[in-house]
Amino acid sequence: MFTGIITNLATLKNLEFNAKKDVLLTLEIKKSDLDRKLKIGCSIACNGICLTLISQKIAKNNLLLFFQASQETCNKTTLQNWQINQKINIEFSMRLNDEFGGHLVSGHIDNISKIIAIKKIKDSWKFDFEIPKKLEKFIAPKGSVTINGTSLTINEVSEKKFSINVIKHTMENTIFQHSKVGDLVNLEIDLIARYLSQLIKNHD
Repeated sequence: MFTGIITNLATLKNLEFNAKKDVLLTLEIKKSDLDRKLKIGCSIACNGICLTLISQKIAKNNLLLFFQASQETCNKTTLQNWQINQKINIEFSMRLNDEFGGHLVSGHIDNISKIIAIKKIKDSWKFDFEIPKKLEKFIAPKGSVTINGTSLTINEVSEKKFSINVIKHTMENTIFQHSKVGDLVNLEIDLIARYLSQLIKNHD
């Protein structure tokens, strides 16, 4: 379980598709940035995708983290379009004594969205995103959403798009600083909204 508060930025060092179309990927992170000891098998959110750490290796002052992603994960996320040396949002799984700063995030991506506009407004940036089909009912003003692993509040919703504001701190400490119009992003809807919808559907 995660909260959508990005703790680190990693660099994609290797991306390898095998015969089964699964993906082996390697991320590099500064060893000094870690505040915990990572164990093989632990869950780490990478641009919002919950991945299992299968190996790790120290390389000078950095730490190499190795993951394997299934074809299903590739098909439903932006992972299939990642490029070597791009920056990746990292959040380590929540510990019981951690501060709950964002909202409940599972790391299970619901769909891919697209940035359709970016506008600077004083000390923040307004981002407009496409609303994927079948997810309209989960996108509500003042509701929560996770974009590339970042917990955000929805400001406005129209028929085909929703808007969020990114403050300076978030811009400087996540991959939003590298974002541009047309970029695809991983979208996870609010966990509570998802289960409430399922309960209402089953009740009906």
